[in-house]
Amino acid sequence: MAATDASRAAQKRVLRVLALHGYRQNERSFWERTGALRKVLRGRAELITFSAPLVVPDPDAEPSDGDPNSSQDESRGWWFSNPQQNSFDAMEESNTCSGLEASLDTVAKAFSELGPFDGILGFSQGAALVAIICALKQHGDPRFHFNFAILVAGFKSRSSEHTKHYQQPNTVPSLHVIGETDRVISADMSRELVSHFENPFIVMHPGGHYVPACAPQKKVYWEFLDKFLS
Repeated sequence: MAATDASRAAQKRVLRVLALHGYRQNERSFWERTGALRKVLRGRAELITFSAPLVVPDPDAEPSDGDPNSSQDESRGWWFSNPQQNSFDAMEESNTCSGLEASLDTVAKAFSELGPFDGILGFSQGAALVAIICALKQHGDPRFHFNFAILVAGFKSRSSEHTKHYQQPNTVPSLHVIGETDRVISADMSRELVSHFENPFIVMHPGGHYVPACAPQKKVYWEFLDKFLS
């Protein structure tokens, strides 16, 4: 009877996952775009979202005039590959970047104030940041405590300042979601990031630059997450 009760308790537990949005998104927009995923994960995991600290300049934006909702609509990012223009391009090779440390501090604050978390999920630039956080965790950074990572449309940063984060194989359990027709982050770029992880789960989908949540992906999500519910 005790074993049965423990099994039922494990089934009722829901994993808490910190979710990092992509470049030019924010907490609200990512919440809206992950509606299908949250439905698929219901009963197994809940996503907790928040906004990156860097505001991406929009030259066409109208003054907010003190509108309290304006900050919720601002495009955000985790670092800039071109600090002079405060812009980011995943393909841009650069010897400098700006904003990464501020973003790591912001994520660490989320862990402290919103945690604990079982896992961390990232989309696009958010997934690239998750890979860096996994490297920091592996090297003993006390700010980041989690058991697994989900990287959707991830890629390896082209900034030379980030090279150190890819020098050793990463042992954090990871699930990598790759779009075969993604024109923003190509499948080859995502595979390059996968090569830096040991024993990764990989799920391919026929679509582009989004977080898929159809039946084939649902099966893999559940299989991966169930490893951490037992």
